[in-house]
Amino acid sequence: MRYRVIQWATGHVGRAAVEGVLAHPDLELVGAWVHSPEKDGKDVGEICGLPPVGVHATRDPAEIHKLDADCVIYSPLLAQTDEVVALLESGKNVVTPMGWFFPFSDASVSNVEAACQKGGVTLHGTGIHPGGITERIPLTLSAFCSNIRHVRAEEFSDIRNYAAEFVVREIMLFGKSPEQASASPMLGMLGKGFGEAIDLLAAGLGLPLDPQKRATHEMALATAPIESPTGRVEPGTVAAQRLTWQGTHRGEPVITARVNWFMGESDFDPAWQLGGERFEIGFDADPPLEVTLHGMHPPELGKNLDRNPGLFATAMHCVNAVPYVCDAPAGIRTYLDLPLVSGRSAFATPRGSTDTAR
Repeated sequence: MRYRVIQWATGHVGRAAVEGVLAHPDLELVGAWVHSPEKDGKDVGEICGLPPVGVHATRDPAEIHKLDADCVIYSPLLAQTDEVVALLESGKNVVTPMGWFFPFSDASVSNVEAACQKGGVTLHGTGIHPGGITERIPLTLSAFCSNIRHVRAEEFSDIRNYAAEFVVREIMLFGKSPEQASASPMLGMLGKGFGEAIDLLAAGLGLPLDPQKRATHEMALATAPIESPTGRVEPGTVAAQRLTWQGTHRGEPVITARVNWFMGESDFDPAWQLGGERFEIGFDADPPLEVTLHGMHPPELGKNLDRNPGLFATAMHCVNAVPYVCDAPAGIRTYLDLPLVSGRSAFATPRGSTDTAR
Protein backbone atom coordinates (compact mmCIF):
# COMPACT_ATOMS: atom_id res chain seq x y z
CA MET A 1 0.00 0.00 0.00
CA ARG A 2 0.99 3.63 -0.38
CA TYR A 3 0.42 6.08 2.46
CA ARG A 4 -1.74 9.04 1.48
CA VAL A 5 -0.14 12.31 2.60
CA ILE A 6 -1.33 15.90 3.02
CA GLN A 7 1.15 18.77 3.19
CA TRP A 8 0.13 21.52 5.63
CA ALA A 9 1.74 24.81 4.48
CA THR A 10 4.02 25.30 1.49
CA GLY A 11 6.85 27.52 2.71
CA HIS A 12 10.46 26.46 2.16
CA VAL A 13 10.14 23.30 4.29
CA GLY A 14 6.69 22.49 2.92
CA ARG A 15 7.79 22.78 -0.71
CA ALA A 16 10.75 20.50 -0.03
CA ALA A 17 8.43 18.04 1.70
CA VAL A 18 6.12 17.97 -1.33
CA GLU A 19 9.11 17.15 -3.52
CA GLY A 20 10.14 14.41 -1.09
CA VAL A 21 6.66 12.88 -0.95
CA LEU A 22 6.45 12.78 -4.73
CA ALA A 23 9.82 11.00 -4.90
CA HIS A 24 9.08 8.49 -2.12
CA PRO A 25 7.90 5.13 -3.48
CA ASP A 26 5.67 4.45 -0.47
CA LEU A 27 3.87 7.81 -0.38
CA GLU A 28 1.15 9.54 -2.39
CA LEU A 29 0.36 13.26 -2.18
CA VAL A 30 -3.40 13.78 -1.90
CA GLY A 31 -3.83 17.30 -0.53
CA ALA A 32 -2.28 20.53 0.71
CA TRP A 33 -3.32 23.37 3.01
CA VAL A 34 -2.01 26.84 2.16
CA HIS A 35 -2.10 30.14 4.02
CA SER A 36 -2.25 32.76 1.27
CA PRO A 37 -5.23 33.50 -0.98
CA GLU A 38 -2.88 33.57 -3.98
CA LYS A 39 -2.16 29.85 -3.58
CA ASP A 40 -5.75 28.77 -2.92
CA GLY A 41 -6.99 26.37 -5.60
CA LYS A 42 -3.66 26.15 -7.42
CA ASP A 43 -2.02 22.89 -8.39
CA VAL A 44 0.49 21.99 -5.68
CA GLY A 45 3.14 21.34 -8.32
CA GLU A 46 2.79 24.88 -9.60
CA ILE A 47 3.06 26.27 -6.06
CA CYS A 48 6.25 24.31 -5.48
CA GLY A 49 7.91 25.06 -8.82
CA LEU A 50 7.25 21.56 -10.15
CA PRO A 51 5.19 20.16 -13.03
CA PRO A 52 1.46 19.81 -12.27
CA VAL A 53 0.67 16.91 -9.94
CA GLY A 54 -3.12 16.94 -10.14
CA VAL A 55 -3.59 17.94 -6.49
CA HIS A 56 -5.04 21.35 -5.69
CA ALA A 57 -4.38 23.36 -2.54
CA THR A 58 -7.03 24.75 -0.21
CA ARG A 59 -7.16 27.34 2.55
CA ASP A 60 -10.11 25.62 4.18
CA PRO A 61 -9.09 23.34 7.09
CA ALA A 62 -12.47 21.61 6.89
CA GLU A 63 -11.61 20.37 3.40
CA ILE A 64 -8.37 18.93 4.76
CA HIS A 65 -10.17 17.23 7.63
CA LYS A 66 -12.58 15.56 5.20
CA LEU A 67 -9.85 14.21 2.92
CA ASP A 68 -9.13 10.49 2.96
CA ALA A 69 -5.51 10.56 4.05
CA ASP A 70 -3.16 8.69 6.35
CA CYS A 71 -0.82 11.45 7.44
CA VAL A 72 -0.31 15.21 7.50
CA ILE A 73 3.16 16.77 7.36
CA TYR A 74 2.52 19.87 9.46
CA SER A 75 5.03 22.69 8.81
CA PRO A 76 3.48 26.16 9.16
CA LEU A 77 5.50 29.22 10.14
CA LEU A 78 4.08 29.02 13.66
CA ALA A 79 2.54 25.91 15.19
CA GLN A 80 -0.96 26.02 16.64
CA THR A 81 -1.92 23.27 19.07
CA ASP A 82 -5.62 23.53 18.17
CA GLU A 83 -4.78 22.88 14.50
CA VAL A 84 -2.82 19.76 15.39
CA VAL A 85 -5.56 18.54 17.72
CA ALA A 86 -8.18 18.96 14.96
CA LEU A 87 -6.03 17.03 12.47
CA LEU A 88 -5.52 14.20 14.94
CA GLU A 89 -9.22 14.06 15.83
CA SER A 90 -10.03 13.81 12.12
CA GLY A 91 -8.16 10.49 12.06
CA LYS A 92 -4.89 11.62 10.50
CA ASN A 93 -1.41 10.88 11.79
CA VAL A 94 0.76 14.01 12.08
CA VAL A 95 4.50 14.38 11.53
CA THR A 96 5.91 17.82 12.28
CA PRO A 97 9.21 19.70 12.68
CA MET A 98 7.42 22.29 14.82
CA GLY A 99 7.80 20.68 18.23
CA TRP A 100 6.29 17.79 20.21
CA PHE A 101 9.71 16.12 20.34
CA PHE A 102 9.14 15.07 23.98
CA PRO A 103 6.20 17.17 25.20
CA PHE A 104 5.26 15.25 28.33
CA SER A 105 5.79 18.15 30.73
CA ASP A 106 3.68 20.55 28.64
CA ALA A 107 0.33 21.65 30.02
CA SER A 108 -1.46 20.78 26.77
CA VAL A 109 -0.07 17.26 26.47
CA SER A 110 -3.19 15.56 27.85
CA ASN A 111 -5.40 17.25 25.23
CA VAL A 112 -3.02 16.24 22.45
CA GLU A 113 -2.77 12.66 23.69
CA ALA A 114 -6.58 12.51 23.98
CA ALA A 115 -6.88 13.70 20.37
CA CYS A 116 -4.49 10.93 19.27
CA GLN A 117 -6.59 8.33 21.04
CA LYS A 118 -9.86 9.75 19.71
CA GLY A 119 -8.58 9.63 16.15
CA GLY A 120 -6.67 6.37 16.62
CA VAL A 121 -3.54 8.05 15.25
CA THR A 122 0.00 9.12 16.12
CA LEU A 123 1.81 12.45 16.55
CA HIS A 124 5.57 12.56 16.00
CA GLY A 125 7.90 15.57 16.32
CA THR A 126 11.07 15.47 14.25
CA GLY A 127 13.28 17.90 12.30
CA ILE A 128 16.92 18.95 12.47
CA HIS A 129 18.00 21.16 15.42
CA PRO A 130 16.13 20.57 17.59
CA GLY A 131 14.57 17.43 16.21
CA GLY A 132 17.59 15.39 15.08
CA ILE A 133 21.05 16.75 15.76
CA THR A 134 20.20 17.30 19.42
CA GLU A 135 18.67 13.93 20.17
CA ARG A 136 18.30 11.33 17.42
CA ILE A 137 21.96 11.29 16.35
CA PRO A 138 23.34 11.45 19.92
CA LEU A 139 21.07 8.56 20.90
CA THR A 140 22.47 6.50 18.02
CA LEU A 141 26.08 7.40 18.83
CA SER A 142 25.57 6.72 22.53
CA ALA A 143 25.44 2.99 21.78
CA PHE A 144 29.21 3.16 21.15
CA CYS A 145 29.92 4.63 24.60
CA SER A 146 30.03 3.84 28.29
CA ASN A 147 30.08 6.15 31.31
CA ILE A 148 28.53 9.07 29.44
CA ARG A 149 29.21 12.22 31.44
CA HIS A 150 28.31 15.01 29.01
CA VAL A 151 26.77 15.30 25.53
CA ARG A 152 27.06 18.42 23.36
CA ALA A 153 25.06 19.16 20.20
CA GLU A 154 26.07 22.40 18.48
CA GLU A 155 25.11 24.31 15.33
CA PHE A 156 27.29 26.79 13.44
CA SER A 157 25.32 28.75 10.81
CA ASP A 158 26.14 31.85 8.76
CA ILE A 159 22.99 33.97 8.88
CA ARG A 160 23.97 35.61 5.58
CA ASN A 161 22.50 32.42 4.09
CA TYR A 162 19.12 33.20 5.66
CA ALA A 163 17.43 35.81 3.49
CA ALA A 164 14.33 36.44 5.63
CA GLU A 165 14.94 40.12 6.44
CA PHE A 166 12.16 40.55 8.99
CA VAL A 167 13.20 37.47 10.97
CA VAL A 168 16.92 38.31 10.87
CA ARG A 169 16.50 41.99 11.73
CA GLU A 170 13.40 42.16 13.89
CA ILE A 171 13.27 38.79 15.66
CA MET A 172 16.86 37.54 15.72
CA LEU A 173 17.92 41.21 16.09
CA PHE A 174 21.09 41.16 14.01
CA GLY A 175 22.33 44.66 13.29
CA LYS A 176 20.75 45.99 16.50
CA SER A 177 22.50 47.44 19.52
CA PRO A 178 23.56 44.96 22.22
CA GLU A 179 20.97 46.52 24.54
CA GLN A 180 18.21 45.85 22.01
CA ALA A 181 19.46 42.34 21.22
CA SER A 182 19.64 41.42 24.91
CA ALA A 183 15.83 41.46 24.80
CA SER A 184 15.76 38.94 21.94
CA PRO A 185 12.86 36.49 22.20
CA MET A 186 14.89 33.70 20.58
CA LEU A 187 16.19 32.20 23.82
CA GLY A 188 12.62 31.66 24.97
CA MET A 189 11.14 30.87 21.55
CA LEU A 190 13.65 28.09 20.92
CA GLY A 191 13.99 27.08 24.54
CA LYS A 192 10.84 24.98 24.59
CA GLY A 193 11.98 22.84 21.66
CA PHE A 194 15.55 22.51 22.90
CA GLY A 195 14.26 21.79 26.40
CA GLU A 196 12.19 18.90 25.05
CA ALA A 197 15.19 17.67 23.06
CA ILE A 198 17.32 17.68 26.21
CA ASP A 199 14.61 15.79 28.12
CA LEU A 200 14.30 13.22 25.32
CA LEU A 201 18.04 12.56 25.24
CA ALA A 202 18.19 12.36 29.02
CA ALA A 203 15.33 9.85 29.06
CA GLY A 204 17.09 7.71 26.45
CA LEU A 205 20.36 7.79 28.40
CA GLY A 206 18.72 7.14 31.78
CA LEU A 207 20.03 10.46 33.03
CA PRO A 208 18.13 12.24 35.86
CA LEU A 209 18.10 16.00 35.35
CA ASP A 210 17.68 18.86 37.78
CA PRO A 211 14.25 20.54 37.50
CA GLN A 212 15.48 23.77 35.88
CA LYS A 213 17.53 24.15 32.70
CA ARG A 214 20.18 26.79 32.17
CA ALA A 215 19.95 29.22 29.27
CA THR A 216 22.50 31.85 28.20
CA HIS A 217 22.74 34.38 25.38
CA GLU A 218 26.12 35.72 24.26
CA MET A 219 26.79 38.32 21.56
CA ALA A 220 29.70 39.63 19.50
CA LEU A 221 29.62 43.07 17.86
CA ALA A 222 30.81 44.09 14.42
CA THR A 223 34.10 46.00 14.34
CA ALA A 224 33.69 46.87 10.63
CA PRO A 225 30.71 47.04 8.25
CA ILE A 226 29.43 43.59 7.20
CA GLU A 227 27.33 43.21 4.07
CA SER A 228 24.47 40.70 4.10
CA PRO A 229 21.36 39.89 2.02
CA THR A 230 19.28 41.53 4.74
CA GLY A 231 21.31 44.75 4.75
CA ARG A 232 24.53 46.09 6.20
CA VAL A 233 25.51 45.30 9.78
CA GLU A 234 27.16 48.43 11.12
CA PRO A 235 30.09 48.57 13.56
CA GLY A 236 29.00 48.37 17.18
CA THR A 237 25.88 46.34 16.38
CA VAL A 238 25.25 42.61 16.83
CA ALA A 239 27.02 40.44 14.24
CA ALA A 240 27.18 37.06 16.00
CA GLN A 241 25.12 35.32 18.67
CA ARG A 242 25.53 32.19 20.75
CA LEU A 243 22.48 30.69 22.50
CA THR A 244 22.99 27.80 24.90
CA TRP A 245 20.59 25.52 26.76
CA GLN A 246 21.84 23.01 29.31
CA GLY A 247 20.41 20.18 31.33
CA THR A 248 22.21 19.68 34.61
CA HIS A 249 22.62 16.84 37.09
CA ARG A 250 23.33 17.90 40.67
CA GLY A 251 24.22 21.33 39.36
CA GLU A 252 26.72 20.17 36.73
CA PRO A 253 26.01 20.44 32.97
CA VAL A 254 25.43 17.01 31.41
CA ILE A 255 23.65 17.92 28.14
CA THR A 256 24.41 21.06 26.14
CA ALA A 257 22.45 22.24 23.09
CA ARG A 258 23.85 25.34 21.38
CA VAL A 259 23.43 27.48 18.28
CA ASN A 260 26.15 29.77 16.93
CA TRP A 261 24.77 32.31 14.45
CA PHE A 262 27.12 34.69 12.72
CA MET A 263 27.52 37.16 9.90
CA GLY A 264 30.84 36.09 8.40
CA GLU A 265 34.00 34.85 10.06
CA SER A 266 35.81 38.01 11.14
CA ASP A 267 35.47 41.58 12.39
CA PHE A 268 33.93 40.54 15.71
CA ASP A 269 34.41 41.81 19.24
CA PRO A 270 35.03 39.51 21.07
CA ALA A 271 37.02 37.81 18.28
CA TRP A 272 35.14 34.52 18.19
CA GLN A 273 36.84 31.74 16.22
CA LEU A 274 33.88 30.00 14.60
CA GLY A 275 35.40 27.77 11.92
CA GLY A 276 32.67 27.70 9.28
CA GLU A 277 29.22 26.16 8.97
CA ARG A 278 28.61 22.69 10.37
CA PHE A 279 26.94 20.68 13.12
CA GLU A 280 29.00 19.08 15.89
CA ILE A 281 28.16 16.34 18.38
CA GLY A 282 30.58 15.56 21.18
CA PHE A 283 30.65 13.03 24.02
CA ASP A 284 32.60 13.16 27.22
CA ALA A 285 32.42 9.41 27.62
CA ASP A 286 34.41 6.20 27.15
CA PRO A 287 35.46 6.50 24.35
CA PRO A 288 35.16 10.29 23.87
CA LEU A 289 33.38 10.60 20.51
CA GLU A 290 33.43 13.70 18.31
CA VAL A 291 31.32 13.87 15.11
CA THR A 292 31.11 16.76 12.63
CA LEU A 293 28.36 16.93 10.02
CA HIS A 294 28.69 18.90 6.79
CA GLY A 295 26.32 19.25 3.84
CA MET A 296 23.30 20.76 5.59
CA HIS A 297 24.28 24.35 4.81
CA PRO A 298 24.35 26.07 1.39
CA PRO A 299 27.61 25.17 -0.41
CA GLU A 300 28.01 28.74 -1.70
CA LEU A 301 27.30 31.79 0.41
CA GLY A 302 24.10 33.51 -0.66
CA LYS A 303 23.36 31.08 -3.53
CA ASN A 304 20.18 29.02 -4.05
CA LEU A 305 18.82 29.94 -0.64
CA ASP A 306 15.35 28.62 -1.52
CA ARG A 307 17.01 25.21 -1.77
CA ASN A 308 18.82 25.49 1.54
CA PRO A 309 20.06 21.96 2.34
CA GLY A 310 19.21 22.36 6.01
CA LEU A 311 15.57 23.08 5.22
CA PHE A 312 15.54 20.18 2.75
CA ALA A 313 17.02 17.86 5.39
CA THR A 314 14.36 19.00 7.86
CA ALA A 315 11.63 18.18 5.36
CA MET A 316 13.10 14.77 4.47
CA HIS A 317 13.32 13.82 8.14
CA CYS A 318 9.55 14.33 8.24
CA VAL A 319 8.82 12.63 4.91
CA ASN A 320 10.83 9.51 5.67
CA ALA A 321 9.15 9.13 9.07
CA VAL A 322 5.63 8.94 7.59
CA PRO A 323 5.37 5.14 7.05
CA TYR A 324 6.77 4.41 10.52
CA VAL A 325 4.44 6.89 12.20
CA CYS A 326 1.39 5.56 10.34
CA ASP A 327 2.27 2.03 11.52
CA ALA A 328 2.88 3.05 15.16
CA PRO A 329 0.37 2.65 18.00
CA ALA A 330 -1.88 5.64 18.65
CA GLY A 331 -0.45 8.38 20.82
CA ILE A 332 2.46 10.81 21.01
CA ARG A 333 5.48 8.85 19.79
CA THR A 334 9.11 9.96 20.01
CA TYR A 335 12.41 8.52 18.78
CA LEU A 336 12.33 6.30 21.87
CA ASP A 337 9.14 4.64 20.60
CA LEU A 338 9.68 4.28 16.85
CA PRO A 339 11.98 1.85 15.03
CA LEU A 340 14.99 3.22 13.18
CA VAL A 341 13.72 5.52 10.41
CA SER A 342 15.57 5.25 7.11
CA GLY A 343 15.43 7.11 3.83
CA ARG A 344 14.75 5.45 0.49
CA SER A 345 17.08 4.76 -2.40
CA ALA A 346 16.63 6.50 -5.75
CA PHE A 347 16.15 2.97 -7.13
CA ALA A 348 13.67 1.75 -4.50
CA THR A 349 10.29 0.30 -5.36
CA PRO A 350 7.33 0.38 -2.95
CA ARG A 351 7.76 -1.78 0.14
CA GLY A 352 6.03 -5.08 -0.36
CA SER A 353 6.89 -5.30 -4.07
CA THR A 354 8.41 -8.63 -5.03
CA ASP A 355 11.67 -6.95 -6.18
CA THR A 356 12.14 -4.84 -3.05
CA ALA A 357 14.88 -5.71 -0.59
CA ARG A 358 14.88 -4.16 2.85
